[in-house]
Amino acid sequence: MSFIILGIFAGLLAGMFGIGGGIVIVPALILIFNFAAQQASGTSLAALLLPAGSIALLQYKKAGLLNIKVSALIALGIFIGSASGAAIALNINAVLLKQLYGAFLLWVGWRFAKPREWFSKDKKKILNNDKNEDYDFSKTKLYIFFLIGIFAGVFAGLFGIGGGIIITAILIGILKIPAKQATAISLAALFLPSGLPGVIQYYNADLINIWTAVFIAIGIELGSAISARAAIKTTSSQIKKLYGCLVFIIGIYFILQNVIF
Repeated sequence: MSFIILGIFAGLLAGMFGIGGGIVIVPALILIFNFAAQQASGTSLAALLLPAGSIALLQYKKAGLLNIKVSALIALGIFIGSASGAAIALNINAVLLKQLYGAFLLWVGWRFAKPREWFSKDKKKILNNDKNEDYDFSKTKLYIFFLIGIFAGVFAGLFGIGGGIIITAILIGILKIPAKQATAISLAALFLPSGLPGVIQYYNADLINIWTAVFIAIGIELGSAISARAAIKTTSSQIKKLYGCLVFIIGIYFILQNVIF
């Protein structure tokens, strides 16, 4: 039951922000359930591999926010990149890499949260940014999405986080895709079995607890269905700010995790 509750919490983040939820799963497995770091990463990656989040995806599809072709290209990139990330994680001490990644997330979180706008008197100008909710995908070369997937896949294999943080950050921050569409695309990319090569490497190293992964996946399905409905009704600017706050906290975690844990 505890693993299902953990999955629900991770699923709430998945449905709202299009991230796999591994950033919650991995530290919880280490701190609460006494998993070794590599076993926590492997089990998390396996839970994210299972087909959880289907109800959330159907809600995004019904709202017209899903682009299957783009999600498939990103998933293919993750499929290729995750094996490299897992191989690195199993063979090196990645403390410095984690801290650099944390610094990157702090920067992304600050840019997305835009705390100076929280006290802005010109609320109409900020809300007007939500009027254009459709992105013209024809102006972006398809191979760009494939490269995004590879980049995200490397980090997914390294840290067991699913890669959604990277995907959503690039889609929103660089390509300027509206937050709701970016969330739907990322969630769909993670729904496909793109992390399989990384999972196989962890499995061969006997670093995956299968039943734990299954129960977490069940929780993710439940949690993501709830939060996806809320995300669809939320403005993109609000999602970006919430996402920025979350990513900023995650950045602090990656920088300090070896000091605290």
